[in-house]
Amino acid sequence: MLKDMLIDEFQYTVSDLLVRNKSIIDQATKFQDSNARVNRSVVKAVTQCGCIKIHAKKQNYSTDGDIEELKKLMKTHLEGKLCDNCRDIIEKEIGRNLFYLTSLCNTLDLNLYDVIIKELDRLKMLGKYNLR
Repeated sequence: MLKDMLIDEFQYTVSDLLVRNKSIIDQATKFQDSNARVNRSVVKAVTQCGCIKIHAKKQNYSTDGDIEELKKLMKTHLEGKLCDNCRDIIEKEIGRNLFYLTSLCNTLDLNLYDVIIKELDRLKMLGKYNLR
């Protein structure tokens, strides 16, 4: 129950701290911008720092195999490990992204914990057939 209290506390704190971007339009665009910043920080870890490398190619898989076999075949295309600096930057950007996601939840009167629980239930219900 500590986890749901932590998420609720985060949501209430976002509500208290959000002053300038109260408009749903501002929140939606800030959320989109923060998502782009997450992506950019990952790319910079590759192109500027070099702590991780991307070796992407077509994912080869068999359509007649089982799900466990498919999991083993699918690759992340990443090599290496985030350095401490890149990890800090990416965590900060993901945190900012969570802030604006939460602000959208607040404006739309959605509880972030409930959203997470409902998505978890959908994932469990669909199980391996979800395949995102």
